Amino acid sequence: MYLKIMTLFPHNLPYFSLSFDPAVIALEKKDVISKLGDNATLSCIYDKKDLQLKNLRVYWQIADQVKCSVVHALVSGQDNYSNQCIHFKNRTQLFWDRLENGDFSLLLLNVSQSDKHTYKCIVQEKKEFPKVVHQAEVVLSLAASYSQPILSGPIRNSTGEEVTFSCRSGNGYPKPNVYWINKMNNSLLNASTLEIISHADGTYSVFSTLTVKATSNMQIECSIENEMLQENLSANYTELKQSNGSSTENLGKKGRLAQAAGIICIVILIGLLAVLICWLWRRRSSHLLSYTDVPPNEYKEGPNLPA
Repeated sequence: MYLKIMTLFPHNLPYFSLSFDPAVIALEKKDVISKLGDNATLSCIYDKKDLQLKNLRVYWQIADQVKCSVVHALVSGQDNYSNQCIHFKNRTQLFWDRLENGDFSLLLLNVSQSDKHTYKCIVQEKKEFPKVVHQAEVVLSLAASYSQPILSGPIRNSTGEEVTFSCRSGNGYPKPNVYWINKMNNSLLNASTLEIISHADGTYSVFSTLTVKATSNMQIECSIENEMLQENLSANYTELKQSNGSSTENLGKKGRLAQAAGIICIVILIGLLAVLICWLWRRRSSHLLSYTDVPPNEYKEGPNLPA
């Protein structure tokens, strides 16, 4: 069964009376996730080979926008930029080596926040009358990786009974999930504070704190999850009590102090050695001078003997 309908193509492009079989042009839907600044490929594949490009029109347009919807157009085998939205100027490419095999996928360059749309690909064939032979819909979602979390602390409160950790990360999209984990038993801990800050470029920064009871054994992890990219970044703090009652943190501090003391001792020894060398050199020089001061005649004439 064929239906007679009126289809409106991109702004300022002509109307056509189109006939098509709905089963033939069943809408193909896909989801694409792209990182900000990357290039995204919007898929549109018509399963037909050896196509005559001169008989085809391909339109990429924004499905949910009316004012300016044209992303890219291919008319009679040539790119047509006459009605392209200025936002997409010099940022769209078709894969020319694939067109005759029905691959009308679009490469969108340098993806930004404003590219988050639902895109529609419409392939029209001109024979006896214009006919839509394929259409596809692509939902472009954007994401950005968060920076490696920075875990600070612990900071003890005035009584010393509790300690506070802080965790920060930034430059990510969309909003993250933040988890505090007790690595001693892998239990989730409730954050004391959580602040998510939006930036002008659309990305987010996150800052969270955790206050817990101070113990001799602490293994705390801060984890930042980007669900869309399926990324988990974490930072860890570990303080384990040793058999002699001291903690690895304290031992580390003592080790650093011992190292510093050793360096100071070496510097002092080098200084004393330099002073000793200088004193010996000056003493030797004074002895040499005392020998050179003896009158020459004393060596030539010898002692005066009595007559």
